[in-house]
Amino acid sequence: MKESKSLIIAAFIAIYVIWGSTYLLNKIVVTEVSPLLLAAIRFSISGALIMLIAKLLKREIKVTKKQLLNSAIAGFLFLVYGNGMFVWALKFVDSGFGALLAATQPLFVLLLLRLIDGKKMQRQSIIGVVLGIIGMYLLVSQNEITTSKDMLIGIFMIFSCVLSWSYGSVFVAKATLPKNFFVSTGYQMLFAGLFLFIGSVLLKETWSSPLDWSFKAQGAMFLLIAFGSIVAFTSFNYLLKIVPTEKVSTSAYVNPVVALFLGWYFLDETLTTQSVIASIVLLSGVYFITSRKRISKLKVTSKPQKV
Repeated sequence: MKESKSLIIAAFIAIYVIWGSTYLLNKIVVTEVSPLLLAAIRFSISGALIMLIAKLLKREIKVTKKQLLNSAIAGFLFLVYGNGMFVWALKFVDSGFGALLAATQPLFVLLLLRLIDGKKMQRQSIIGVVLGIIGMYLLVSQNEITTSKDMLIGIFMIFSCVLSWSYGSVFVAKATLPKNFFVSTGYQMLFAGLFLFIGSVLLKETWSSPLDWSFKAQGAMFLLIAFGSIVAFTSFNYLLKIVPTEKVSTSAYVNPVVALFLGWYFLDETLTTQSVIASIVLLSGVYFITSRKRISKLKVTSKPQKV
């Protein structure tokens, strides 16, 4: 039990801190590389490395057709649309601003649980939803945003990505996936890499060799693969199976703080006064949603295994 608690704590640190840095890393790479190609390379390499590690650890990588299909669906929801299109949207918005928009995930998860499972909202949840909506309005209603067509497109795409990721969280919590979380992550990434390469070709993106990228972009991609994909995403899949989905989504109000600081420090990104107020209101709403007294855990059929 003690070891299990330590593993859970380590997994939460991974999705809190490491994922908070991926907004900055993606922003760095997407300034040089086509977004879907970026995501395709990242997840193909990550998936292959994860499966290789699973083999070396003698994990069973053989799966059923149902597990394979569910892995493909999860990979699409999380990584193809949820992440790939989010990276595309970062061409138009700052990394810190994008992180704040992504902080609405717990709100989306709560609403989806209400619609899909019929879960009643408690008083704290309702307060959280109201604050979340007010925060979103304050964030996207600023003059410099409403007068910029590119910013509006980026914001719309990010919200659709958050919805995709939120539905993926609800789906994975119940779906039959490979029992080992490392193997499950590997299959999701391999499918995502394949889908993203196809999407990049269909959209006629400009392809470039990683050897031609700047050292800064190469370094950011390495960190995305090693930590953002392999460590953090495996931790995410692990947590979804052993703790309530709503608790896993608490990363949404830690990630923006990390992303905002890193964007300010490394990319000289700035926040307006209204953005600061909006972020406080929005993150307060997320806090109310994720800290309510009684959170019922989604039932799952697969037994958690260590990775």
